[in-house]
Amino acid sequence: MAEWNAVQYLKFEKERSRAAIDLANAIRFESPKRILDIGCGPGNSTGVLAERFPGAHILGIDNSRNMIDAARRDHPSLEFRFFDADGDFSVLGDGYDIVFSNACIQWVPDHPRLLRRMMSLLVSGGVMAVQVPDNFEAPVHRMIREVIAEPEWKALLPAQRALYTLHPDEYFDLLAELSPEFYLWRTIYYQRMPSHQSLLEWYRGTGLRPYLAQLSGEKRDAFEAEILRRIVEQYPVRANGEIIFHFPRIFFTVVRH
Repeated sequence: MAEWNAVQYLKFEKERSRAAIDLANAIRFESPKRILDIGCGPGNSTGVLAERFPGAHILGIDNSRNMIDAARRDHPSLEFRFFDADGDFSVLGDGYDIVFSNACIQWVPDHPRLLRRMMSLLVSGGVMAVQVPDNFEAPVHRMIREVIAEPEWKALLPAQRALYTLHPDEYFDLLAELSPEFYLWRTIYYQRMPSHQSLLEWYRGTGLRPYLAQLSGEKRDAFEAEILRRIVEQYPVRANGEIIFHFPRIFFTVVRH
């Protein structure tokens, strides 16, 4: 798996943290004592939780050592641990009041199994809160799929990204099986990007990461140049010179009964 780059990811820390703030604010639990942040990345979501729930003990976990190192550096008062969300949850213990995951589980397979395991970590009355991107039909994702399918790139990019996010209706049915008390919603963020290059920078830190890791030198430069060319075609410059980046996200909170 391609390693994450905390520096690249945090170039858009404010924009990436916005959904985490909205998800944390949607949680209804008075004075939680223990919180687990699954896929904490460089700690920006864990920091959001620390502000939202002062006094709680919060454990952030991630399967990227680069991200964990950055989280420990930037949030020294919080606890972080290297852990893969597809691993053995029993080592994390249980009895959590909140299990939180912001923009992580789209990288983890088998969501029905995963969400049941996450729920099992909660106390009775505890809350699982999750946000996943829902923009895989956006122009930028379509163009990435088109480029990697072309003969020039197909042989050079044998490892293609798997998409594990479910349709909102599928999440509804799954959540209804897990608990009688859940909320499911979708929000579109109209993010301001100063340039087409900035949109490429955003995806360097996330969606393009698995492909860029397979390329180097001139091939990597040419691949990025082709993606940028198509971004320019698909995303018009607005009157103020900025780009509108439409970013839908799925949110849900579930109470364990």
